[in-house]
Amino acid sequence: MSVLYIVSTPIGNLKDITLRALETLNQVGFILAEDTRKTGLLLAKYEIKGQLISFHEYTEEKKTGQVISFLKSGADVALVSDAGTPALADPGFKLIREVIKAGFQVVPVPGPSAVLAALVPSGLPTDNFLFLGYLPKKEGKMTKTLDFIEQITASHPITIIFFESPFRLEKTLKILAARFPKRDAAVARELTKIHEEFLRGKLEDLSKQKITAKGEVTILLR
Repeated sequence: MSVLYIVSTPIGNLKDITLRALETLNQVGFILAEDTRKTGLLLAKYEIKGQLISFHEYTEEKKTGQVISFLKSGADVALVSDAGTPALADPGFKLIREVIKAGFQVVPVPGPSAVLAALVPSGLPTDNFLFLGYLPKKEGKMTKTLDFIEQITASHPITIIFFESPFRLEKTLKILAARFPKRDAAVARELTKIHEEFLRGKLEDLSKQKITAKGEVTILLR
């Protein structure tokens, strides 16, 4: 039976690709890519000639049927995101759900993840954590999310992790510092790349630091 592989790819350093990921991408009939240009660079580096198909949040619903047709025809399919593990704050959940409903196997090919790459060296407790994706942009939804964080961490100490755009980082840190000034936190930027940076300290102190607004950002707090 055909398989949908969920393939993790490097979040920065292309050498972080796993041998199994390379083998899988080489053998599948189709590769679903969030950005075919970015994935194309990865495939070119490792001389993989799989057929790339654009698959992002605006086409996921439309192309899910096409993917199931590929599987029914006997072709294996791989899903990748721009970087890291697919379906984590990236397209893929709806596809995976429908493929399972259609009776096909979904197989993870684990590898790089910005969540874990940021957590492990953060200096914050790693025994339990909660990933919240991207914080809401709208003030009302942001307030509800902060209320939730305050509520859950008051009764159960846990490390909170979320992604943020570099262009919203300064504003977000100020919002968090206003609410949780004495909380321990870490900001991880440009993970696994040449300019990788970790900033650690109390939120009130981090909110006053000048941080380069470039690259993907992961924020953690406890």
